[in-house]
Amino acid sequence: MDEVAALVLAAGLSRRMGQPKMLLPWGSRTVLGQVLYVLEAAGVRQRWAIGGAAYERIAEIAHQAGAECLYNAQYAEGEMLLSIQLGLRALEGEPHIQAALICLGDQPQIEAQVVRRLLQEWEALRAPLLVPSYQGRRGHPWLIARPLWAALLELQPPQTARHFLRAHAAQIQEVAVETDSILQDIDTPQEYERFRPRE
Repeated sequence: MDEVAALVLAAGLSRRMGQPKMLLPWGSRTVLGQVLYVLEAAGVRQRWAIGGAAYERIAEIAHQAGAECLYNAQYAEGEMLLSIQLGLRALEGEPHIQAALICLGDQPQIEAQVVRRLLQEWEALRAPLLVPSYQGRRGHPWLIARPLWAALLELQPPQTARHFLRAHAAQIQEVAVETDSILQDIDTPQEYERFRPRE
């Protein structure tokens, strides 16, 4: 879908992992490469990775996947909000993009069926905010339509994306899904070992 672009948050320091988790192997790809691949398979043509730590390698993976890459110079502050804002500012110059899909670069469990469902719901409803939920628990990726970008861009740390979502709770349309993959990411070596594909 040409009207929705994905912002893949990949700027973190991976402190709990002890090494850059976006670069870890995930089957025949890397963790970040898998996320970018699934988004493309689901029909998201414009994908932007937001890098910081290990940026050169992040950019290389993004470009190999046919995606753009942006550098978050404030990545050491560890705030996802800054990466989201950086991506939205880039998308403001792309008038055909009407919504942004906020994705985690450390969520290689992401499923194309979930992304497709969100795209279909947005095309049908044009809701300002779409958030997937599994058994009442909200997860990623979530979608924000262009009319709400300005409100998110106005936030300043220590405010976070959660503050934004709470402030706009009345505008959230939940999309129930049948998989808990929306709740999963990999922060620790134990989680990586638990979830990574086996040969």
